[in-house]
Amino acid sequence: MTSSWEQFEELIKAEMRKIYSETAIDHSMNPRNVGGMEDADGFAKVTGSCGDTMELWLKVKNGTVADASFMTDGCGTSIASGSMVTEMAKGKSISELRKISQQDVLSALGGLPDESEHCALLAANTLKEAIRDYLAMEKEPWKRAYRKY
Repeated sequence: MTSSWEQFEELIKAEMRKIYSETAIDHSMNPRNVGGMEDADGFAKVTGSCGDTMELWLKVKNGTVADASFMTDGCGTSIASGSMVTEMAKGKSISELRKISQQDVLSALGGLPDESEHCALLAANTLKEAIRDYLAMEKEPWKRAYRKY
């Protein structure tokens, strides 16, 4: 026997499935890699056109992303986009990361409604800024001492 809460939850999920892919719903409801990261090699904080802000941390070893995490104050599609872009980043080289675009995030999520596509752009742009930060820190590592997350 299911409770009225479980029935309500299933109703909401059924409505969501009319708009979002299972992958987008999963990354929104069960985001991966959430939270800050100490001693990150690359960091970015970007505010998107809708006002959502995303922060992204990268840990790089031997030119490859060993770990990535994010935080956002945004909606479910921002959460899903941040979760997906961090999953996409892990195990990739910096040159591979530079090629990740809004369309790549959208494709990985199984698409988003037109009015939510900017969330994938926010995630891709935040990743690109974190890469820039990583490259800048590689050139001038003394700046790490002054970094504030």
